[in-house]
Amino acid sequence: MLIIVETTNPDRINPAVGTRSKLPASYIFETKQQGNGAASARVLAANGAKVFGCDLNLAAAQHTQRRVDAEGGDCTVVSADVDKDADVKFLMEACVARYGGRIDTLINNVGRSEPGGPAKMSEEAWDSQMDVNLKSVLLSYHYVLPIMKSQEGGGAIVNVSSIAGMRYIGKPQVAYSATKAAAIQFTKVTAVIYAKRGARLNVVVPRLIHTPLVGLLADKYVWGWDLEGFVERRHKAVPMGGMGDSFDVAYSVAFWLLNRRSISLDRRSLWIGELLHPLVS
Repeated sequence: MLIIVETTNPDRINPAVGTRSKLPASYIFETKQQGNGAASARVLAANGAKVFGCDLNLAAAQHTQRRVDAEGGDCTVVSADVDKDADVKFLMEACVARYGGRIDTLINNVGRSEPGGPAKMSEEAWDSQMDVNLKSVLLSYHYVLPIMKSQEGGGAIVNVSSIAGMRYIGKPQVAYSATKAAAIQFTKVTAVIYAKRGARLNVVVPRLIHTPLVGLLADKYVWGWDLEGFVERRHKAVPMGGMGDSFDVAYSVAFWLLNRRSISLDRRSLWIGELLHPLVS
């Protein structure tokens, strides 16, 4: 989860970080916790935002903080479990205290995926994904929407969903797919409710994205396939010939957050190269 204050209103988003010419190929595998959230933090900080982020693994969050600092940005991180009410309350209060009372934007970007179909998935596996992927969104709304409603200029929220919330992508992950579909609808309904209350909400629906999570997915889903083979199959599943990367997601998120002229309801973005056929035949 990322909280942003003092966002700018640029005519165009500054591509200061994340271009393939500047990003080392090894970046995506440097640590398992670095992915879409870390890329979003770097892109937003490069565009003048003050970033307040959290991770259950504080060391992972600090890794991103060091990158942002090295690139001249402003970033504060804490450890928090975003499916726990007390932790989310602490997170919001800490941000407000750190940056003078405002929360301009919020990104919900946590996710957990466990294999399983409806006949065999355990109740524990189902509940854990509901908590991490969906309850965390609800809890963040509890605390950030009143702040945005009360402050001058309101605020903006982006929820990061998944192509798995729109269609079957070849893996038995019914709970993950259900939560990501729910996140889309949750955003749509809340966007209408708060359209005149100071908050605008959008959802980004990434296609297949090549992040460190891919290695974890291979361990969980491929049952003996090697990582290289799994990655190759994911690349081939995208009609344009390859998965996107974390910065594709980050710049889509940044567009909805930083450009205040992009006022909208129920916008779903990042469909370029969308998945048109399943991963397995």
